[in-house]
Amino acid sequence: MRAVTWQGKRTISVEEVPDPQLQEPGDAIIRITSTAICGSDLHLYEVLGPYMSAGDVLGHESMGIVEEVGADVTAVRPGDRVVVPFTISCGWCWMCTRGLQSQCETTQVTEQGSGASLFGFSKLYGQIPGGQAEYLRVPHADYGLITVGRDLPDDRYLFLSDILPTAWQGVQYADVPDGGTLAVLGLGPVGQLAARIGRHLGARVLAIDPVAERRAMAARHGVEVFDQGDDGIAAIRDATDGRGPDAVVDAVGMEAHGSPVASAAHQLVGHLPDAVGQKVMETAGVDRLAALHTSLDLVRRGGTVSLSGVYGGAASPMPLLTMFDKQIQLRMGQCNVRHWTDDLLPLVEDPRDPLGVTDLVTHRLPLAEAAPAYSLFQKKHDGCIKVVLDPAQS
Repeated sequence: MRAVTWQGKRTISVEEVPDPQLQEPGDAIIRITSTAICGSDLHLYEVLGPYMSAGDVLGHESMGIVEEVGADVTAVRPGDRVVVPFTISCGWCWMCTRGLQSQCETTQVTEQGSGASLFGFSKLYGQIPGGQAEYLRVPHADYGLITVGRDLPDDRYLFLSDILPTAWQGVQYADVPDGGTLAVLGLGPVGQLAARIGRHLGARVLAIDPVAERRAMAARHGVEVFDQGDDGIAAIRDATDGRGPDAVVDAVGMEAHGSPVASAAHQLVGHLPDAVGQKVMETAGVDRLAALHTSLDLVRRGGTVSLSGVYGGAASPMPLLTMFDKQIQLRMGQCNVRHWTDDLLPLVEDPRDPLGVTDLVTHRLPLAEAAPAYSLFQKKHDGCIKVVLDPAQS
């Protein structure tokens, strides 16, 4: 089959790789119909190279048709249309039964000290082949697969795999009071959905992003948008009586654009030998922290900062004096996808499309064009906000 493979820093290629096979009685094989490029994929593309091996199959936002199931699989059958959550969880362990599927004790990558295994996401999370491919093996298929209807297009369902529940969890963790104010930093795909979810749940949403196309997309959904910089921060303060918003979702994470020091650290780590690079990632502060520090500064006293953007530095400095003095609640974590899907499935199937999931994809390209698609997404050229790859498209 054809699959998108990691070959080195900023180097990916579509290669012929062996078809996945059933390995355990609980496995299923999925024929992929849509698979998206996520902002987290850019971390592999840019900075997490020390944890990658040439030929690793990428991708963790996928859906398709069940082709084959193992002997113990009863919840799905060949021919079912399904979405594949990016976290691999069993559904029955102590963590899963408490809604912490991203910490699944059955699939935890204990040798790396990490939580549940993820599709297509490096040795840190199990080095499981990902879904940017024609076919995908899904462990724990009875619990892991989300069965969906036949009538709506893939774009209505695809984001249940990752970014929609990630955004939903981010807003839930933000704990916005009824009728309160929510600021969203970063209007990439997760930020776009977090802002819309905030509006759907009744909050006044104010968002900051440096890219005009992203601001325009959010504005279409009733979000008050501001350019990045001191003027935008001041405008949000003015709009919240000088106190700051009740909650802030940081949807930026460790992206290094605009931070020369963090960018240089990312460049260095990405070029170090694997063992050395891993050690640096595990002991050093290599994150761009501007968005996080802005969030902590902007939120009102007694407010909440929710991190949806991914951070990777193990020793990143934090302004604890300010956080303590302002009595800030800080929440974060890998998304517990299956904890939220029962809430989200009715919303994506609602004919009114209340979360605007059909207004997110800006580029749908053949799987064969994955390499230029990654570059396009990273550089934000051509108004690119979200890319979906189609294995059947030529």
